[in-house]
Amino acid sequence: MAIVKPFKGVRPPRELVELVESRPYDVLDSEEARAEAGDNEKSLYHIIKPEIDFPVGTSEYDPRVYEKAAENFRKFQEKGWLVQDEEEHYYIYAQTMAGKTQYGLVVGAHTDDYQKGRIKKHELTRRDKEEDRMKHVRVNNANIEPVFFAYPDNAVLDALIMRYAQTEPEYDFIAPIDGFRHQFWVISDAQDMATITEEFAKMPSLYIADGHHRSAAAALVGAEKQRQNPNHRGDEEYNYFMAVCFQASQLTILDYNRVVKDLNGLTSAQFLEKLQQNFTVEDKGTDIYKPARLHEFSLYLDQHWYSLVAKEGTYDNSDPIGVLDVAISSRLILDEILNIGDLRSSQRIDFVGGLRGLAELKRRVDSGEMRAALALYPVSMQQIMDIADSGKIMPPKATWFEPKLRSGLVIHKLA
Repeated sequence: MAIVKPFKGVRPPRELVELVESRPYDVLDSEEARAEAGDNEKSLYHIIKPEIDFPVGTSEYDPRVYEKAAENFRKFQEKGWLVQDEEEHYYIYAQTMAGKTQYGLVVGAHTDDYQKGRIKKHELTRRDKEEDRMKHVRVNNANIEPVFFAYPDNAVLDALIMRYAQTEPEYDFIAPIDGFRHQFWVISDAQDMATITEEFAKMPSLYIADGHHRSAAAALVGAEKQRQNPNHRGDEEYNYFMAVCFQASQLTILDYNRVVKDLNGLTSAQFLEKLQQNFTVEDKGTDIYKPARLHEFSLYLDQHWYSLVAKEGTYDNSDPIGVLDVAISSRLILDEILNIGDLRSSQRIDFVGGLRGLAELKRRVDSGEMRAALALYPVSMQQIMDIADSGKIMPPKATWFEPKLRSGLVIHKLA
């Protein structure tokens, strides 16, 4: 069973939400955050990217930066830019992209569910990134930003959410940069909150869609606080961390594509010849060509697009990892032909999220920055859930969820 609870959210007043809200900390660098914050002292970047309050070049890992985050969090509350709700609530957060809306429930997820594997992951985490987020949680004693979960479709929760969606939201705005619509409702009704808790309790698992490092950090800080409290009971707020949970079928996963700097000493003709060993290769001409199905890839090389279809026998349908297109392309193209084995560390490869489109792949190759580009068909949410259920880990750079959660709509204090 998945354990969730409502919480007393810390939120901006309605008239300030568009000044406070921001993109997540990990989708932009320090200088982009500095530029986006500008002279807006109410921007959440002063809490989640507080290095912008220091001279250019100050490391985001400087101890002073973490302390500045806590100082700014206190300041936001003292000035009334963030105000804590008097009662516990669940919340609904909706995002609309390209005419499609997905509705998430904002809950307090239980740290024990993460530690015991009921909150399932599909990516490896890095200890240095975990420690960075742990420091941020510790110094603020709060989850400033939510993590992004998926849950199996649930008709009861869907009906409850749709009922609220017919009412006026607490927040409703179009975000700068991404141009997507974001809406937010507060659930105050005791019976509705009980229904949410009960329906989640029927679910064997929740799935991390995005935010593996934040999830790990929140769970680790919760475990720390349990050990440090001699009177630990189990119902303290630090046992929970903030998550936005979406029905799996509503989520949009975009392609996550690759660009490479060289062909490992091969000519274009030699590269195409080697590809024919495991793929059916077809020249599609100069117009952008997008993969139409699983196990089909698009290659951009020398101003031409090619369709690459993996041949039967090059993958195993019974292997939830090996059947993934990210695994097929990594094994048969990047590793065997181009000698790019470690996607995390190689300097010869870069990754382009699907929101940028295949035109971005073409641009980077035509500019001479990259030698070739490879476009993949998107992973499905069902594939992600199957892999998480199997206890296995997806290859690096396999998923790109869009739209990203905006930060600053609600914050969860650990005390």
